[in-house]
Amino acid sequence: MSQTPMRDVDPDQMTVSDEIAIEIIRMNKWFGSFHVLRDIDLAVHRGERIVIAGPSGSGKSTLIRCINRLEEHQNGRIVVDGIELTSDIKNIDKVRSEVGMVFQHFNLFPHLTVLENCTLAPIWVRRTPRRQAEDVAMHFLEKVRIPEQAGKYPGQLSGGQQQRVAIARSLCMQPRIMLFDEPTSALDPEMIKEVLDTMIELAEDGMTMLCVTHEMGFAQAVANRVIFMDQGQIVEQNNPHDFFNNPRSERTRLFLSQILGH
Repeated sequence: MSQTPMRDVDPDQMTVSDEIAIEIIRMNKWFGSFHVLRDIDLAVHRGERIVIAGPSGSGKSTLIRCINRLEEHQNGRIVVDGIELTSDIKNIDKVRSEVGMVFQHFNLFPHLTVLENCTLAPIWVRRTPRRQAEDVAMHFLEKVRIPEQAGKYPGQLSGGQQQRVAIARSLCMQPRIMLFDEPTSALDPEMIKEVLDTMIELAEDGMTMLCVTHEMGFAQAVANRVIFMDQGQIVEQNNPHDFFNNPRSERTRLFLSQILGH
């Protein structure tokens, strides 16, 4: 599953700042009586690229959805870009304007063109003039290598192209942090690489990234840190080399043997 060939990247050449972009302190979340996240502690530095892996139901997606308040945590603290996420709507809006998110299912508006999908939020949320929003959108569509699709509708594109539009749409808000929730899991195998290559280019540009994925080749190529979650907890975290070659936890070893096939 997950051994898509990657182009060579040296994660050590990409700058990670001392500045904390995201801080999560003893955070817990329940769905009804189900304790989905347990005592999560995590500090993410500006420019850091983190891959979150783990079995289905381990809480990975819920964790990143809490970072932009798509899910509400019940106790503990989440601070993003110096702003604590509470029930204060103003703070939530501020954080969401700085945090881009790319979902498993592209979530594009089918009745809008690619260009309109990309300009909608900047025009309505950031009050960007339309011409300027369109210039920014074309810049990012060029960055994800599909500027020629600007006038098409999502239904006219392949899955890989739609996911690249979704990435461009997030970038049009010029976020400081990008969250990816299994961005390749709905794609055909031959389309996965084009999306991962787009994400690698973002990493090379120094974007702070948290990515929930089973693409272990991507983790090895790009991540500063791989986090393994199980049953709502962070079981293990390490640099990719040590994570894959010297896992400390028996649970991590079992997961890696299943996903990598050895």
